[in-house]
Parts: sequence; structure tokens; C-alpha cells
Amino acid sequence: MKHATQRPFSFDTRSVMLIAALAMGGTASVHAQTPAAQPAPRTQSSPFSTGASAPAPSPANAAFERADSNRDGQLNAKEAQTLPAIGNRFEQLDKNRDGMLSREEFHEGAKS
Repeated sequence: MKHATQRPFSFDTRSVMLIAALAMGGTASVHAQTPAAQPAPRTQSSPFSTGASAPAPSPANAAFERADSNRDGQLNAKEAQTLPAIGNRFEQLDKNRDGMLSREEFHEGAKS
């Protein structure tokens, strides 16, 4: 006569179920904390725009937009002072001597 040995299935089954539940809960919390996609930044157009498309986004364009507080598409000496690297060379960068930096003059100064 063989002796019947009882296997501890109930302990093994409970352990597997507990591990599976913890794994599923951990996965759900990781997905819950994933950041949402950020919307693309909006560009502000000048009230004097001619309908031409806005310049491509770049660090120099972003700096120009931040400094152009009156949104006229040019930087005066006061606005240029918010960017020390540009403000300190304002007269040198103002090629046409109109007292304003156009976007083109600004980009030339940003390159140098």
C-alpha cells in the first residue's frame, strides 16, 4: 500500500496569486504615473504680420519673442537689455542705425 503524501498546493497557489496581484498592481501604478504629452508651444503673431508663416522655432527665435515685450517684431534698446549678450552690443548690432533691432539683425548678433 502506497502512502499518500499531501502536497501543499494551497500554499503554493496562494503565493502565486499574491505575486501575480502585486505584479499587476505595480504595472498599473507605473502606467498611472506616465506624464501626458505636452502640447506644442504656440507662437504669437505680431499685430502687424503680413500673413507670412512664423519663423521656425529655435532658441534664438524664442529669446527674441520673450524680449519683444510690445510684440512689434523689433527690439528697442530697453527690450534688448533683457538679453545682456545682445543689449551690451545693441549699437553695434543695429546695422541700419534706426534704434531698433530687426529679427535679422538680432540673429546676426546671436550667431557672433
